[in-house]
Amino acid sequence: MRLGQGSTARATTRFRAMLARGAHLGTALVLPGCYNALTARILEHAGHEAIYMTGYGTSLSLLGLPDAGLITLTEMAMNARFIAGAITAPLIADADTGFGNAINVVRTVEEYIRAGVAGIHIEDQVAPKRCGHVAGREVIGREEAVAKIRAASETRRALDPDFTLIARTDARGAHGGSLEEAITRANLFLEAGADLAFVEGPTSKAEIAEVCRQVKGPVFYNQTGISPRLSEAEMAELGIAVTILPGAVLRQTIMAVHDLAVAMKQQGAMAEAEVDARTKLHPLGNVHLFAGFDRIRALEEAFLPAAAQDKYAGTLGHMPEAKG
Repeated sequence: MRLGQGSTARATTRFRAMLARGAHLGTALVLPGCYNALTARILEHAGHEAIYMTGYGTSLSLLGLPDAGLITLTEMAMNARFIAGAITAPLIADADTGFGNAINVVRTVEEYIRAGVAGIHIEDQVAPKRCGHVAGREVIGREEAVAKIRAASETRRALDPDFTLIARTDARGAHGGSLEEAITRANLFLEAGADLAFVEGPTSKAEIAEVCRQVKGPVFYNQTGISPRLSEAEMAELGIAVTILPGAVLRQTIMAVHDLAVAMKQQGAMAEAEVDARTKLHPLGNVHLFAGFDRIRALEEAFLPAAAQDKYAGTLGHMPEAKG
């Protein structure tokens, strides 16, 4: 019996199997983006078999700061650890630039593997980096970028060969960059040991098609910001292996919380009461049940003295179900 949700089977191996299945069927694996353990659990409950941790959402939710290279390895790996421990679905996580040079990348890969994630993507931006769909990006030289991917690949091979390494290039939209340069880098990264190539920021379906034609390996696609939204049929036609939807949950959360905050300012406690009434009709409306208080009581029954159950008698509030 477990307190958390995380699977005891290796997430890295299970994600590899998902990639192989998608390649066999010619379909893209779609990963919705979460930003903390709660949103990851909700996505898993909705039926998503693998999940993505957004760096933008992590920075904004943990620090209240934009995705501008302000968050640290410690904070990102910590969030990834919390998320991976809360879900069964394999987690792919943003690892920004690897938080330094090739030597820093070694530690970054080690920390994310210890955190229990199935894979990461590392990008070739100059530090401090910024969101791949925001102007003002710069990229490091090819030689340095390739060395970082090689360091990441050799590190994961030593610790967990099934750990998925995704190499991202921002050369398409960076200062002085181009789609041609991005494709060249993507292929160099695959040669250096990356499993998937991630060309950030294509601006049209024609550009995505060019990436899929010229990149000599599986393509990872970020369906957000300035890039087109594609249907499952279009992704299959183009040959995309994995696509992420990183910001949808974050945006909806921001809007929902803002609207509730305004309503509470205008209507006071009645606004919260109205929200509570509506959520009771939702499959996840019982927050205490979803959070796992019934599981806590089951653990109490299994491992604590029988008298520990006495505390429930005559008390008010959500009553966890007794299993005995």
